[in-house]
Amino acid sequence: MTRQMSSQMRQCIDMGNECHNMCEQMMSHCMEMGGDQMMRMGMMMMSCADMCRMTADMMMRCTSMRADMDMARMCARMCDLNADMMMQCADMCGQTNDPQMNEAADMMMRCAEMCRAMMPEMTQSA
Repeated sequence: MTRQMSSQMRQCIDMGNECHNMCEQMMSHCMEMGGDQMMRMGMMMMSCADMCRMTADMMMRCTSMRADMDMARMCARMCDLNADMMMQCADMCGQTNDPQMNEAADMMMRCAEMCRAMMPEMTQSA
């Protein structure tokens, strides 16, 4: 049995995929800039990109079938963990004077807010 995907869920999945792509671009940007701090940020961006993709994939799975309560809770937890990771990355990016990193920070904060807003829907009607 499939579950109807809300427009909010679709937007959150799309935002997660956009953030995944942006984090990969920022990872490359950090590596090009060089230096210890940028290398650490690049590694964090790689983790953030992976987390965004995993969360978007999990949300798709939760809506492509009638998820049981355990899976729905796991998906909600993934959204929460992803939001935490995004906020950490956004904080690091926001501390730089780099316009691309500041733009990335804004996008990550929006994604984190969207993920947190989705948590109740993930466990509702599981």
